Amino acid sequence: MIQSMTGYGKTTVTYKEKKINVEIKSLNSKALDLSTRIAPLYREKEMEMRQMIAQALIRGKVDFNVWIEKEAGSDATPINAALVENYYHQINNISAKTGIPLPEDWFYTLLRMPDVLTKTETEVLSEEEWAVVKGAVADAIGKLVVFRQQEGAALQAKFNEKIHNIATLLTSIEPYEKARVEKIRSRIIEGLKSIPEAEYDKNRLEQELIYYIEKLDISEEKQRLTNHLKYFRETMDEPAGQGKKLGFIAQEMGREINTTGSKSNNAEMQNIVVKMKDELEQIKEQVLNAL
Repeated sequence: MIQSMTGYGKTTVTYKEKKINVEIKSLNSKALDLSTRIAPLYREKEMEMRQMIAQALIRGKVDFNVWIEKEAGSDATPINAALVENYYHQINNISAKTGIPLPEDWFYTLLRMPDVLTKTETEVLSEEEWAVVKGAVADAIGKLVVFRQQEGAALQAKFNEKIHNIATLLTSIEPYEKARVEKIRSRIIEGLKSIPEAEYDKNRLEQELIYYIEKLDISEEKQRLTNHLKYFRETMDEPAGQGKKLGFIAQEMGREINTTGSKSNNAEMQNIVVKMKDELEQIKEQVLNAL
């Protein structure tokens, strides 16, 4: 079944004091074009996340974002109490020895001392936290795939409608096609009769008429177009990832419709060909979004 390349998925999970958000969205593209914004703590796992995305999505312009929200106060820089106490004693001793007055605002002075407010610990990604994040990534990708499937079902319904319309229009050509042969024959013969002094070999004329009519015959184009319509339907029912193939089939359908138009030599037939082209253009526009 067809999948669209348009999709969106978002998952939010909680790990200890963190709220971890994973968001992924995609649009149509000829290949996989992946852009990522990943919280620093999880960047070491970027290649693994990219592989998960590439395996599931195959194609599309994909934006992938992972960020962390922490509870208020959980990320506050800690005050180094031992260092504050050490500075306090040092200042008192220096004041006693030198006679320099003690500061009036101890907290203001002490909190401005070097390293009192420096956050020195480095956060390390644990296997437990990575398992939570990996699960969130997989869940967000799964939601995007479901979105793509829903969009793909709408695309497939649209394609079936357009394919049916082209097939119906192709059938409506037949009456005009048969009448056209007689019109061509009558027009040529009447033209010759209008020239009294003209002499011609009736057998040779018949041969030329047959040759001319054969050049305008569209039986092969109709058969090939019918086969392409059938192949398009069959391809839609294959596993997802047939968008490029559907595009190639649509191009072949266009060739047969164009050749039919150039051979038609009949106003009614040409009008039908124009309608078929319009239906096909709508297929070509939408097939660009098929995975």
